[in-house]
Amino acid sequence: MNHQADDERHFEELVRELMTEDAYTIQPSAAPYPAIRRRGVVERRRRVAVTGAALVALAAVPAGAYAVAGGNGGGGADTATPMSSVSAPHSPAAQASEQAGAGGLLLDGVTAGQAADGLEKCLAYDNAKPGGGLEEDYLGKAGDYRILLAMRSTGDSNAPGDGHYVVAVKEKTDVRLICNVKGGEVTGINISSPDAGPTGPVVADINAGKLYQQSVLDKGNWTLPFRWGVIGTVEPSVAKVTVSYGGGDTTATLDGRWFVAAGVLDRQVTLAPHIKGYDDAGRLVYDSDHDETYEKTLP
Repeated sequence: MNHQADDERHFEELVRELMTEDAYTIQPSAAPYPAIRRRGVVERRRRVAVTGAALVALAAVPAGAYAVAGGNGGGGADTATPMSSVSAPHSPAAQASEQAGAGGLLLDGVTAGQAADGLEKCLAYDNAKPGGGLEEDYLGKAGDYRILLAMRSTGDSNAPGDGHYVVAVKEKTDVRLICNVKGGEVTGINISSPDAGPTGPVVADINAGKLYQQSVLDKGNWTLPFRWGVIGTVEPSVAKVTVSYGGGDTTATLDGRWFVAAGVLDRQVTLAPHIKGYDDAGRLVYDSDHDETYEKTLP
């Protein structure tokens, strides 16, 4: 049995079910977009065998060319040029009526103001597209968010042109977004909820692959050097998280319940980032190699 095909069919059935729940009411409501996103995340975590196209299918409504961007591995040694984590000062971002606080990692010359501006554009983009903004309080305003990471994005065959990513989390909720901005315009947004997945000392974000992989169309032919990032959640008992990618080790920045790590690859890789978590006593409390829900190889 083809597990990938089964999972894709299951997801399509789920979407059709949600879209038709109101079909027999007098005035049907709009499609429950946030509900589809949340339930889609749950289904993705339950089906750990799904890779490649199925991963993309369950991503929360990316748009345009960004929709197929997932990533892959290819030939070449798993080596990297790691970058140490550097936190930005915790201060307000660009002065605006609605602005996000600066925090986490600001890399590759992306300023706090640029990150905040990108976040506002991402929220406006989601509200403006068909099916967006169905629940006014779901995404909220830029001031509701804390920026976790801003870094350059590398164009590939699926989404040409370099730009930068903005990763932010809505305070006091489970909403997390990854947004790609190129030339001052939003080219794609991904929204998910970590609380819809499994729990544990360390949990890699369901769509972190968008930050550490290039398109499946470029298998074996990534554009290098490649800036990568990894995000996820941690329990309060976790004092340290390390990420190894392509042979380089990086200590993640802990930002509230989130961890954020980044580096630069100088060669294509075939293995996903290896994540470990430690408690205050230095004991290993999490190893992604032993996590059945974590995809350990790149598609």
